[in-house]
Amino acid sequence: MRKPGEFESVSPEAGGVAYGRRHGRGAQTNRSGRFEPIAYEPVDDGWETLGDLEALQTEVQEVPARRIITKNQSPDIGFDRSINPYRGCEHGCIYCFARPTHAFLGMSPGLDFETKLFAKTNAAQALERELAEPNYRPRMIAIGSNTDPYQPIERRYRIMRRILEVLDATNHPVGIVTKSALVLRDLDILQSMAERGLVKVALSVTTLDHKLARAMEPRASTPEKRLETVEKLSAAGVPTSVMVAPVIPGLTDAEMERILERASVAGAAEAGYVLLRLPLEIGDLFVEWLRANCPDRADRVLSLMRQTRGGKLYEAKWGERMEGDGPYAWMIGRRFQMAAERLGLNKRSALRTDLFTPPVRPGQQLSLL
Repeated sequence: MRKPGEFESVSPEAGGVAYGRRHGRGAQTNRSGRFEPIAYEPVDDGWETLGDLEALQTEVQEVPARRIITKNQSPDIGFDRSINPYRGCEHGCIYCFARPTHAFLGMSPGLDFETKLFAKTNAAQALERELAEPNYRPRMIAIGSNTDPYQPIERRYRIMRRILEVLDATNHPVGIVTKSALVLRDLDILQSMAERGLVKVALSVTTLDHKLARAMEPRASTPEKRLETVEKLSAAGVPTSVMVAPVIPGLTDAEMERILERASVAGAAEAGYVLLRLPLEIGDLFVEWLRANCPDRADRVLSLMRQTRGGKLYEAKWGERMEGDGPYAWMIGRRFQMAAERLGLNKRSALRTDLFTPPVRPGQQLSLL
């Protein structure tokens, strides 16, 4: 039994903090979060080696969740509630818009976000309790909208599996977004829920370039594995979609049509896209990564990003933050629309809510019928 605040090592890699690249990690550094009174930044004094450094260890702290369903009122996303089984994400995607949430924990949105993780081990029990509340009304729950529920540590903790078991038993609709082929582990539950119109699964595909994907999304499944997962889910009768997300101007936007074509062949029924978002600390982290990994394209990528964000690297305005603004953003949106229509990927289907059966509350009398 671990004490509160104590992390458990789940990898044999040794740790350490130094300046340079970390094998298997997305962020280049561990920049301080926005709430810290002192900011620490790496400085090369000529003594450190700037090549690959000793790999950082993944650490996990088990934390109880008081409540597990998070509500939102955002006008530009298609759901009002979500579940995040984990805080932090081992996939290490450099562009992940969930990175700034680690600053609330006094940690860095950089390397800390992908190496110091929090597992909500009682998530299924908390979910069952909340679904049993007398005033609860079912609507689709989104899982994977923040951190990935099928990140590598899910193989051990199986929190997502237990959440699905609760949703399956209560006939509650769920939409899942992931970058991991691990979702196929739960195909038995997903297939059963799909037969009742209760589930959709979206695979996020940013690029088909394996080298770029390895640098940008170091511990996510390869692009080919993700498309193969779409094919297997579709073949099993699970409604699938592909998110071309994020679209990075000057780096990945040229691949949009090819990704959609591959997704269509794999059996996807729907598709979506999101323009690269760089809120708060992600801006510095992404620029740092871009100059280290794509120095020949960095200036063009940043210039195009500013063209889609009113001269800034990011604009958080409702209605614009997902798709951007200006001629270049319009062109990306129009290209997506035309490709999706041509491939028949613009179908939309709603999940059922009328089958919902609330869990029995402790002490509640069971129905005779």
